[in-house]
Amino acid sequence: MSEKILVVDDEHDIADLLEVYLQNENYIIYKYYSAKEALDCIENKEIDLAILDIMLPDINGFSLCQKIREKYTYPIIMLTAKDEETDKITGLTLGADDYVTKPFRPLELIARVKAQLRRYNKYTPSPVKEVPATIFTYKKLSLNTQTYECALEGKIIPLTPTEFSILRILLENQGVVVSLEDLFHSVWKDEYYSKNSSTITVHIRHLREKLKDTAEKPKYIKTIWGVGYKI
Repeated sequence: MSEKILVVDDEHDIADLLEVYLQNENYIIYKYYSAKEALDCIENKEIDLAILDIMLPDINGFSLCQKIREKYTYPIIMLTAKDEETDKITGLTLGADDYVTKPFRPLELIARVKAQLRRYNKYTPSPVKEVPATIFTYKKLSLNTQTYECALEGKIIPLTPTEFSILRILLENQGVVVSLEDLFHSVWKDEYYSKNSSTITVHIRHLREKLKDTAEKPKYIKTIWGVGYKI
């Protein structure tokens, strides 16, 4: 079954180009030139991944990302015309999984789409395939690798695929410091594009918010300065 991808960009040439490249990969595309047009699709269509431009004429991409994250956990890739760290961090903080700076090479974006979908499909439970569950626990936190659910004090906490990956790696290595380099390799694997420390930092910050944790007095995720993180 072909994955369904939402593309929202007010630059018609870019949106149309993405549509052609993605359709060539056999994806089903929902394309819109404004956020308001896309809102109905978000509420009523099944979507597997969203590509959102930040600079939209009506509602900006950040607000659209936030709107999606209120209900859905599928991957979001942000498009930005500025190579500014603040835009990237803002998008990641609001729940985006990745960002691409314009101008970009279409094949690079396709590679990122495929990587995000691989992770999303990996952490979306299959209704027909029975897989032995591994449940990681620490204090009042639990992570189920079969149902791909995270619970804190018995309450389900919605995580994005990237957040789930990071938390799973840390729980698998309880008591051991996981370096930034190892975390990058484990989460993003064969993706050839570069990442920087702020990407992991923002995802960790988002995880801490959801776990009601803090960097100053960590109950779950502890920062080991200059090295990495551990549970």
